[in-house]
Amino acid sequence: MNSSPNIDSPLIICILGPTAVGKTSVAIKLAQVFNAEVLSVDSRQIYQQISIGTAKPTKEEQETIRHHLIDCVDIDQTFSVADYQLLADQAINNIHNCQKRVLLVGGSGLYFRAIVDGLFDGPGADWQIRADLSQKAERYGRDYLHRKLRRIDPISAGRIHPNNLPRVIRALEIYKLTGRPISDFQRNWSQNQPRYNFSAFGLTMPREQLYHRIETRVNYMLEIGWIDEVKNLLEEYNSDAHINLRAYPAVQSYGYKEIIDYLDQHLGLDQAISQIKQRTRNYAKRQLTWFRKDSRINWLDVSDFDSVDQIIERMSAQA
Repeated sequence: MNSSPNIDSPLIICILGPTAVGKTSVAIKLAQVFNAEVLSVDSRQIYQQISIGTAKPTKEEQETIRHHLIDCVDIDQTFSVADYQLLADQAINNIHNCQKRVLLVGGSGLYFRAIVDGLFDGPGADWQIRADLSQKAERYGRDYLHRKLRRIDPISAGRIHPNNLPRVIRALEIYKLTGRPISDFQRNWSQNQPRYNFSAFGLTMPREQLYHRIETRVNYMLEIGWIDEVKNLLEEYNSDAHINLRAYPAVQSYGYKEIIDYLDQHLGLDQAISQIKQRTRNYAKRQLTWFRKDSRINWLDVSDFDSVDQIIERMSAQA
């Protein structure tokens, strides 16, 4: 579905969908057809030190098509949705100035909304509240904060995973500052006029097929050195006594947390792999739930097509 608040703004094409559905292969070919550059819509690929488990485009793919917002910040840096929006706007402007099209590609619904709809008008950060909530999470566990959120804002609690501590803390922070749940602000946010002229496509496939692809991908990541990537990361940061790498959001995300637990001997290898696959499936399900709520996304079941070229042909006709 095409959204056109400003007919003079260059059309941005978006390829969205769950992890492992095949967005990258479609994006590379579509970018070649449209003379476009890719802007990553991924909350983990922004970090420089984690590559295998975040399924970053390969070196060859990035040499074929220029990618933006990949490897932007160190893993120990704080990086917010507002930071992402600022960099994304700059990248979009630069791409347009080079007379090229912009191709948004990824699976982070929040980052996608930040680009096309802007950030919702909530209060600014209160670092004292955040520090207090972080201490409580450390003392009582992440589930403790998530239960508090569920009591005051069950809608947001249903959307935010307990392990996504920054988003849980932000939701509680907004309630403490305003007395209103974050879901109220987001409801008004959904009525905003889009900031860019865009055409969005969502890629999907039957659940069993997607889950099989997730399993295959996890196995492949492990084969090419995912555990060594995490081990090297721990060795690099453990040399600095002031840095607790395990506390950073990026390494608390699915896959990295389980491998760290395995290396710390809290999980056996088979158990860690099983949990990685389960958490990845759960994440894919949440991605689909988020994107399905956006009626502007035109869905394509990739299992209906015999080749990537056929998908490109359909997108080209509808963009």
